[in-house]
Amino acid sequence: MGEKSEKVGVGFPIIVTFDRDVKDRAAVEALLEVEAEKPVDGAWRWVSARKVIYRTKTYWKPHQKVLFTARLSQLPGNTGAKDVSRRFAVGASHISVVNTRNHQMKVYRDGKLAKKIPISAGRGGLIKNGVDVYLTTSGVHLTMGKKAVETMTSSWMGVTDPKDPRYYKEEIPWAVRISDSGEYVHQSAGYYQFLGRSNQSHGCVRATPAGAKWFYGIAQRGDVVKITGTKRKLQWNNGWSYWQLNWTQWKKGSALKG
Repeated sequence: MGEKSEKVGVGFPIIVTFDRDVKDRAAVEALLEVEAEKPVDGAWRWVSARKVIYRTKTYWKPHQKVLFTARLSQLPGNTGAKDVSRRFAVGASHISVVNTRNHQMKVYRDGKLAKKIPISAGRGGLIKNGVDVYLTTSGVHLTMGKKAVETMTSSWMGVTDPKDPRYYKEEIPWAVRISDSGEYVHQSAGYYQFLGRSNQSHGCVRATPAGAKWFYGIAQRGDVVKITGTKRKLQWNNGWSYWQLNWTQWKKGSALKG
C-alpha cells in the first residue's frame, strides 16, 4: 500500500509475481535489488516459474524504510520493459507468542511485553488425510491481513449443508489472518469461559473481546505470531510461513549460487 499509508511487520516478505514464466531465473534474480536503511542479510527463493519471494536471514530491524527495485530493463532482450520500484516502511517490532498449553498470548512490542491475552486454540479431533485439521498449527506465522468482521463458514472442511451438525456460518469480529489454511487471531464468539483455560476452537486463536480488538488495532502485515504446544506443524508454504525454513534451506531456493 506504500510507505505513507501502511507500515509492515519485521517478518514481512517481498513477493514478486511475473506475468509470464521466467526462463533464466538467475539473470532475473540478479536484477532484483533490496536496499534497507538498516541492512540485514536476505535471499530470494523461487516458489514457481512466475513467483519469487525475498526473506531476510533475521527479522527486519524496526522503524526504517526499505526500497525494492526490479531492474528488468537491463535483462537482455527485454529492453522495452520498465524498471519497477517500491518503497515500504517497517513499523514497530510486534512478536506475539501463543502458548496453546497454558492458553496465553503474550505480545511484545519492540522487545517489551505490551499485553497478555487469554486465548483458546484448536481443540483437535477432526482427522482429514491423516492430519488433525482442528489443531492450531505450531510454528512461526506472519499476519497476512485483517478484517473488522470476517464471515467464517465450515466450507473449508467440506461442510456446506446447514443440516449437518458440523455446519457453521458466523460473523467474527477483529479477525487477523495468520495462514492460508484459515487460521486467524480473532474475538471469541462467546465461549468466554474457556479463554485462558482450555482449547475449544476449530483451529483459530480465540481471544477476549478487548484483547482481540487491541491486537487488531496494532496488527501490521508481516507481524510475527509464534505458536507453540500442538502436534500439528505449520508448513512453510501455508500462507507467509517462510520462517519455518531455516536459513540454509531457504537459500537453496535461490537461482544464484554463493
